[in-house]
Amino acid sequence: MEWWIWPIALFAITFVMGIVAVLAGVGGGVLFVPIMAAFFPFHIDFVRAAGLLLAITTALSAAPALLRSGLASVRLAMPLTLVSSVTSLAGALIGLALPSATLQAALGLAILGIALLMWRSRGAEHPDVPRTDALGAALGMHGVYHDPALARDVAWRVHRTPAGFTVFAGIGVIAGMFGLGAGWANVPALNLLMGVPLKLAVGTSGFLLIGGATSAFWVYLQRGAVLPMLIVPSIIGAILGAKLGVRLLRGAKPALVRRVVLVVLLLAGMRSLLKGFGI
Repeated sequence: MEWWIWPIALFAITFVMGIVAVLAGVGGGVLFVPIMAAFFPFHIDFVRAAGLLLAITTALSAAPALLRSGLASVRLAMPLTLVSSVTSLAGALIGLALPSATLQAALGLAILGIALLMWRSRGAEHPDVPRTDALGAALGMHGVYHDPALARDVAWRVHRTPAGFTVFAGIGVIAGMFGLGAGWANVPALNLLMGVPLKLAVGTSGFLLIGGATSAFWVYLQRGAVLPMLIVPSIIGAILGAKLGVRLLRGAKPALVRRVVLVVLLLAGMRSLLKGFGI
């Protein structure tokens, strides 16, 4: 195939990914990496680096609006970002040290696990947190945000903070190793484990993703695993698709879109697993 066909195909695919990611409430990286690794002829190291940069770009584009609206908490994100940034560095180094076939099979297993987590998780809008723990209180992980849908301020606090740090350390390793970003795991960990209200968890997840993904991306950049022909059309397509997805969000049925995403993840996960075993 002619070289110029690949940038056009990447733009078209990531444009659709950007729309679906917004409508289904998932990060672009969790769709980008398995689909590119399974169905495109790029080496998996280039795909993972591009997935991290794609996740960083989309999160940065949403960050100012989330801060202005109060639906993201820097106080909550900073301690957890510190942990996930350090472990994502370790994950990136581990991923680059593994053989491609082993990493491809591990990616398939990880994607299938993510699909299962997305299928099983049911977030609570306002979890009941009777009291905060000592570590959460010491770090000041509490506050108030305004919910426009309820037309009132909502007070929040966290619990099970030590367990939360442990989980986010593991999320950082997985995100750095596979280049997936971490929005698929940040929201359930904040909401279901630590008791953060769902809207605040979704908004804060972007800040957590920026820190961890940026740390891991520098490892890939230093190793030369950055391919502009893969990254440039992918980022442009994903951003334009996300803008259109925001406009379509009001009339879309998120449950239906989410089922489509689960099917795509299952197919891509199985394809990556079979490629890892040479099938």
